[in-house]
Amino acid sequence: MSAGRTARERVRAELIREMTEIARKQLATEGATGLSLRAVAREMGMVSSAIYRYFPSRDDLLTALIIDGYNAVGEAVERAVEACPAGDHLGRWLAVCRAVREWALAHPHEYALIYGSPVPGYQAPEETVPAALRDTIVLARVVSDAEAAGALEPVEDLPPLPSSLVADVDRARVAVAMTASDDVAARALVAWAGLYGTVSFELFGQFENVIGNRDDYFDFGMRSLGRLIGFKS
Repeated sequence: MSAGRTARERVRAELIREMTEIARKQLATEGATGLSLRAVAREMGMVSSAIYRYFPSRDDLLTALIIDGYNAVGEAVERAVEACPAGDHLGRWLAVCRAVREWALAHPHEYALIYGSPVPGYQAPEETVPAALRDTIVLARVVSDAEAAGALEPVEDLPPLPSSLVADVDRARVAVAMTASDDVAARALVAWAGLYGTVSFELFGQFENVIGNRDDYFDFGMRSLGRLIGFKS
């Protein structure tokens, strides 16, 4: 009996994997707003009513794709940092940045789904949060480890953190288990936004006819943001 249930679970998991693969292809051709459960069912050779046993609505399918996307970029970042020596703090920061960019360039439509314009009418549920935080938790660990090891240099001539933002920074720090000080955590938050802003500019065409050598520009930008955090060059 137990073995039968396990077999059914395997079949169900494989069907869901197939459905999400087809949906990812739809993202490339139709965009998130054009995602259709009926079209997925057609390609699967299923009657349209059958797919609702797996995804009760289009939003459930979108949620599955969003979680998969966040997990994929999170795994890429985790692998990149694990491959770096623990004492190479700048190298670990750059590994995080490069992993995000490489994943985005290899999966532009999935990146657009999770970091692009919101899908009209869709509200991401709480269940997406753990996956969405995976890459940021790695960044938090990289920065926290560097500060604990004394590997961050003071950055001069920067404005102090406004008192109105202290609670926001603290809330963000708690969410990703960061142990860095207020100023370092705030600068890391700015750098993190800069990383994703740079990747989005490249991916969404803002650098066309502006930046020719994208690799060198990205490396320069990430080293500059790393310096903002305090990493020694």
